[in-house]
Amino acid sequence: MTPKVLHWIYLSIGWLSTGLGVIGAFLPVMPTTPFLLVALWAFGKSSPRLQQWLFDHPRFGKSLRDWHQHGAIRKDIKLLAISAMFVSVAIVYWVTGSVITISIHASIVTLVAMFILSRPSAAPELS
Repeated sequence: MTPKVLHWIYLSIGWLSTGLGVIGAFLPVMPTTPFLLVALWAFGKSSPRLQQWLFDHPRFGKSLRDWHQHGAIRKDIKLLAISAMFVSVAIVYWVTGSVITISIHASIVTLVAMFILSRPSAAPELS
């Protein structure tokens, strides 16, 4: 593929992910942050100006910068994410009643929760 085609593909992925992230900010069943992280990555490959726009966003910018620079997730975000994931296990149980489905879902949620907990809660202190 030519660099121009790749540029447009990354730009499209960035805008699509940003749009899905915005929708996720208003719909409780859809995540926001993973889509914004994908947008950040795609804009990083296609448009530094749009990547900076996400970094400077008043609501999501700090969390995106912390993740991008240090792999950090704030404690309150960790608590919210893990709580929502475990509530989703109860919802899956209520909706499906399938032991296999619940086991698979609970296993995935547990692994993701372990990953989230393994991340630092703040950027390292400057000394």
